[in-house]
Amino acid sequence: MEVPCVRVERERGEETRRRLADRGLLAAEFEIEVEDGFLYLPVTDAEAVPEELEVVSRSVGERETPDAPADLLGFEPTYERLGDIVIVDEDDPATAREIADAVMASDVPAKTVVNRASKVKGELRVRDWEVLVGDGTETVHREYGCEYLLDVAEVYFSPRLATERHRVAEQVSADERAFDMFAGVGPFVVPFAKRGAEVVGVDLNERAVEYLRENARRNDVADRVTAIQGDVRDVVSGSSRPQGSDGIREIAPDYADWADRVVMNLPHSADEFLDSAVELAGDDCVIHYYDIQHEDDPFGPGEAAIRAAADPEYEVDVETRHVVRSYAPHELNVCLDVRLSR
Repeated sequence: MEVPCVRVERERGEETRRRLADRGLLAAEFEIEVEDGFLYLPVTDAEAVPEELEVVSRSVGERETPDAPADLLGFEPTYERLGDIVIVDEDDPATAREIADAVMASDVPAKTVVNRASKVKGELRVRDWEVLVGDGTETVHREYGCEYLLDVAEVYFSPRLATERHRVAEQVSADERAFDMFAGVGPFVVPFAKRGAEVVGVDLNERAVEYLRENARRNDVADRVTAIQGDVRDVVSGSSRPQGSDGIREIAPDYADWADRVVMNLPHSADEFLDSAVELAGDDCVIHYYDIQHEDDPFGPGEAAIRAAADPEYEVDVETRHVVRSYAPHELNVCLDVRLSR
């Protein structure tokens, strides 16, 4: 059957396959073929393929339909994948175990299945897990050409926000100075640095900062990343003087008026840190402010808080009011892209 395929040199095949998979462009129902030193990767949408990749039409074989957990269970289970860990969220232990066994017996590429054992809790935003199958909770997650080593039991990370992180990263220009106030393992920091920005990432969780430093190295952007452990308010005010780390340059002593872009992805309490964000902002700065509000007025409270914090030093222009996802019944997770101009 003739289908659009990305044609790429064999030595670049795995890198390109991952890149297409991260964008959801691989056509899983067709075989990947090799001929004369080139890989042919079937894609679902030729128009969405990055323009630097070559797309050709080629006759390729159809793959046999792989066994999915639903084929083995007789119902469609709810789960998500994070690297080679499959995450389920089941209150009934027997159902959780049944899903875990089906996942491992299926063609899903998983080494571990875990069940959520608590809600996100505490200042470090971590949760408890029950390991149903496998050993260990560390994995490597890949999205949009970046990879992140992390341990789900020690850090907060949501694969559901990959599209949102990419939306923001695409706005970043080379030579910007960007500051992620709640950086985690680096899912904003790393792609920003890959686009040529100088990036500072701060997090209260010491383990998250260790992973952030490692992920900067893994993605070859350590020379553009500063990773700091501590309360971001102390870092911005200068009352904290964190140390640098091997492979990561030493930090500057003062970040007042420093940033061209600030990320505030702490949606339940980002408003408590707006004074620090304004202190960070340079003469012209974009703030990505995440919030959770009732659907009747999802943007108003955040916008009012930003204007109050920025007044009278800055003019405030809301460039984007964006719904990220539904969070709970009648509640929305939203982002305000706001430009502050001194």
